[in-house]
Amino acid sequence: MNLSFIWHMHQPDYRNSSGIMQMPWVFLHAIKDYYDMPWMMARHKSLKATFNITAPLIEQLELYYNEPQRYDKFLSLWLLNPETLEQHQRTWILKLVRSTQFDTMVKEFGRYAELFNKEHINNDELLDLEVLFILSWCGVYLRENSTLIKELIAKQRDYNFEDKHSLLKELSHFVSGIFNYYAELSHKGLISISTTPLNHPILPLLIDMNNAKLANPNTNIPNTPLSLIEDAKKQVLLAKELFEKTFGFTANGFWPAEGAVDEKSVALLYENGIKWIATDEAILFKSINTNDRSKLYAPYNYKGMCMGFRDHYLSDLIGFEYRHKDAQDAANNFINELQKIEHQDSSSTAFVILDGENAWEFYKNNGYDFFDALYKNLSQATWCKSITMDEVYALDKVDLPYLAPGSWIHGEFNTWVGDKEKTRAWELIYITKKDYDRHEKSLNDKEKEQISEHFLAAECSDWFWWYGDDHYTEFGEEFDELFRNHLITIYELMQITPPGDMFVPIIEHKSAGDFWLKPQSDISPNIDGKHNSFFEWLGCGVVDESKIFSTMDKQRGPIKRILYGQDDEKLYFYFDTKIKKMCLSDFVNIIIEPLNVRARIAIKNQITFIGDLEVEVACDDVLEMSIEKKLINVDEISILFEIEEDTKIIQTLPGFGELKINLGNDYSQNWFI
Repeated sequence: MNLSFIWHMHQPDYRNSSGIMQMPWVFLHAIKDYYDMPWMMARHKSLKATFNITAPLIEQLELYYNEPQRYDKFLSLWLLNPETLEQHQRTWILKLVRSTQFDTMVKEFGRYAELFNKEHINNDELLDLEVLFILSWCGVYLRENSTLIKELIAKQRDYNFEDKHSLLKELSHFVSGIFNYYAELSHKGLISISTTPLNHPILPLLIDMNNAKLANPNTNIPNTPLSLIEDAKKQVLLAKELFEKTFGFTANGFWPAEGAVDEKSVALLYENGIKWIATDEAILFKSINTNDRSKLYAPYNYKGMCMGFRDHYLSDLIGFEYRHKDAQDAANNFINELQKIEHQDSSSTAFVILDGENAWEFYKNNGYDFFDALYKNLSQATWCKSITMDEVYALDKVDLPYLAPGSWIHGEFNTWVGDKEKTRAWELIYITKKDYDRHEKSLNDKEKEQISEHFLAAECSDWFWWYGDDHYTEFGEEFDELFRNHLITIYELMQITPPGDMFVPIIEHKSAGDFWLKPQSDISPNIDGKHNSFFEWLGCGVVDESKIFSTMDKQRGPIKRILYGQDDEKLYFYFDTKIKKMCLSDFVNIIIEPLNVRARIAIKNQITFIGDLEVEVACDDVLEMSIEKKLINVDEISILFEIEEDTKIIQTLPGFGELKINLGNDYSQNWFI
């Protein structure tokens, strides 16, 4: 059989109107993932894969080649003496250096772990935190091959400004060679390199917003949508040009952003010389009107376009599940899954397509142990051949007469339109576009080109991903501001005062019935009462008590936010509070229906029982709790918490009523690609 990996490397455009990146994720993933991913594969003979590299990633990564602090807000502050930082700058830096995944990235650095949750940080400690933060993001290649990185990791503490400058110089030099490495592997035939329309837009929605309703008739779309087909054409053409400038050859393939396709967008790609694309299995099954999985394992020909369809299950094993397993056991399991496909049809071609950067911080050793075991197994599997997508193009294909519109999430577009925040973002784009059309004739060519750049940037799928209640990030306000600033800048370039609505955050405080983010994936956090990292709870559900009520009511109780989720064995709850005295004398009442459970538990570190259900409680920086599931014999429960102080109930959680939890949820479709 054939196995075709596509690793998707993408970051949105974090640059503001001054060209300064407002968040450092491009740099951090560059030193951790963008080199390591192809390097880990290339260490093993006969293996091949495809790497999809998006235009915003290319443009921003190149800014780190020389004096990166000029273009990165974080690095410009990182290089300063902590004594000179203003309080809001210091707070923002601490927010970032404490965003690292604790168990897999922080814990191995003793000094980092020591300072990670310390309440008061002096200037010397902040300098240590800043350096250790960058070192924790250095990938396996750097840790094995850079003498400086080895020395700084061994030092652990008492870093100085010379260490900072040496570290940044070393990493800047390393980053400058990443794309050359990809080109080298491509010339050797080990990898194919593809790209995505310029700013990672949802092409079908740009061309015709009604595609959202064709994919799901219940999706709400803006009342008077505009066709932005001319922008769609620019997104494709400019991406091709940048790719060729970067790598020295023409891209044969595209991964459409979010696997979003429809007949017109695929025709546009084909007209621009694109030979192959890939998307999700949900699109294939909707297109051929069957869920027969045996139909999945072949390339298809849709009106001249070669198409591969992602095996959702295999992809999500790597993206979600294997981080919890022993590396060798996970690698063996993946081989076993491939063998099941091969035994059914030895001519099968399986497509494994997923995010190439965000999952590995949840793996031990940045995923190196897993990939080393997996690639060793694959290199020894004579019955399985890894191939690039350029090689897939040469295979025999199955004709596909009809292509259903949709994306990799449920074969729909609801992740990017439908919710009122997402729809509001589209409306602001349409308002700006109409104003531009009215004033276009008064603008010179340079102004038009600059305005076009901001329109294309505002069409990035990432902004719409974070709007609404279906995904959560601690950096939502930053994403919102970046999106609206593109539109505000367009008005400034037209020398027109922007409408007041452009300055109103789209991410708004939610009413009682609104604010409830459902869980997106299984979680298995440690119950220790520590604020180790939000990322330990990545994929959890969120009830933000501070946003349920107006600012007049924000002091309703000590709990500001509830995070919750589950795995196969337990339910998990995280109560965000800064009041440590809760851990000394308070109680929590737990009401669970339809189990008819009502229990009063002291808020202290303990393992206790509610009837036959084991409950673990930990309270230190925050209050955390787990409840065993194995004796719960219903599919859905409703749970309510009452915080009790001096025999008085001072807060009922959630504020909008009972929290309903489906105990059998399958979150596998929610991975962010």
